[in-house]
Amino acid sequence: MDIELMKSQVNEVFDLQKAHAFKMRTSSAEERIQLIRSLHDWVLSHRQDIKDAMFADYRKPFTETDITEIYPVLSEAKHTIKNLKNWMKNKRVPTPVTFLGTTASIQYEPKGRSLIIAPWNYPFNLAICPLVSALSAGCTVMIKPSEMTPHTSALIKTMIEELFDKKLVCVIEGGLEASQALLAKPFDHIFFTGSPAVGKIVMRSASEHLGSVTLELGGKSPVIIEKDADLKDAAKKIASTKFINCGQTCVAPDFILVPKSMRDEFVKNLNEAIDSLYVVDGLGIEKSADYGRIVNERHFNRLNQMVEDAITNGATLAKGGKNIPAENFIEPTILTMVKESMLVMEDEIFGPILPILDYEDIDEALDFVNKMPKPLALYAFSKSDKKLGYIFKKTSSGGAVSNDCVLHFIHPELPFGGVNNSGIGKSHGHFGFLEFSNQKGVLKQRVGFTAVTPLFPPYNKAKEMIIDGLLKWF
Repeated sequence: MDIELMKSQVNEVFDLQKAHAFKMRTSSAEERIQLIRSLHDWVLSHRQDIKDAMFADYRKPFTETDITEIYPVLSEAKHTIKNLKNWMKNKRVPTPVTFLGTTASIQYEPKGRSLIIAPWNYPFNLAICPLVSALSAGCTVMIKPSEMTPHTSALIKTMIEELFDKKLVCVIEGGLEASQALLAKPFDHIFFTGSPAVGKIVMRSASEHLGSVTLELGGKSPVIIEKDADLKDAAKKIASTKFINCGQTCVAPDFILVPKSMRDEFVKNLNEAIDSLYVVDGLGIEKSADYGRIVNERHFNRLNQMVEDAITNGATLAKGGKNIPAENFIEPTILTMVKESMLVMEDEIFGPILPILDYEDIDEALDFVNKMPKPLALYAFSKSDKKLGYIFKKTSSGGAVSNDCVLHFIHPELPFGGVNNSGIGKSHGHFGFLEFSNQKGVLKQRVGFTAVTPLFPPYNKAKEMIIDGLLKWF
């Protein structure tokens, strides 16, 4: 699309949504629920279309699309439909003695015009789940899907145009120019999923208009294996969550810290777990119908460079290493003898490469984690609740899971999001509703004499005595 034409389209829709945002402010729970229900029903009736689009973009397996793209959206919609009336109710808060005669409550009003910038790795899930939250809060929405997954982005656009008037929800397709045109507008709230580097650009743009942001940014999510962990169980769970979507998951295990004395046994279990997931009849993993591909050539080359750098600088290739450039295929790859200075330890990997580092003492492992930017998730494996509690207390992360990985992402009652470098704000369920809402404090005072009237000027000894009492006792 021509840049000027795109800017014109963005301006037109933004102005339409500005006017409609005022009407949405007074929308009822029933009206919002109907919008979300129509979205839910469309997704359910177009499952195959969604799976076809995802497969066309990067050969995502059909069942994997059901699990990681369609189920989270349907779950988010159903959870919101069930609870929205309660979320929207004004919440009374207690009245302190110093405010006798007043009542106070929290009222939830939509922030207004919202922008959702979705990533390519889960292009349907991470565009539509935030949309459910925005609609539940009563916001208008412009969605910028990823240009790297054109088939899925086109399907999202078709869905939105079939379900909603553009004054409520509109999709703007395109690359960098589209993002720049959108970020130039004074949105009331921006929900962005992507890298920390781009997240800083989004936050900087929002600051120009003093708009609020939700930033889901990822990071190097570590796995800590304690000395009492069940290695076979840990290996199976780590492999299944690391290599789903070909490792292109923001909360995927990014590197593993394992006791040095257990490293070889763990690697053996991990190799066996990978084979059990993707090797059928002795054929190579590239023949598996359950293993996807890297999204494009640029990311394929980036990942191969990481592996080459690690091996050149002394890492051991414990599994994998095979790639097929014509298919953007990279085999699940395990690296041992990894050093901090290698490329695989500098930034989030976002692919099917898993570095393994060893440690002697648990505090050594925790110190290693704590000197890195705070991750989006942290995973720990141990049979001891005391040891798990120690790990979670001594570290900071957006979320944490014991004896498994990634599952917290789809728990409807948990907030999902990062901390500092891995993100700002929370999403999913009630937390998503709150993210797109202004929590307005409302105080109702009586007419005439009140508890604070005696404190009005002019001040005198009697009033000073009252104030002394307030400071001492209340």
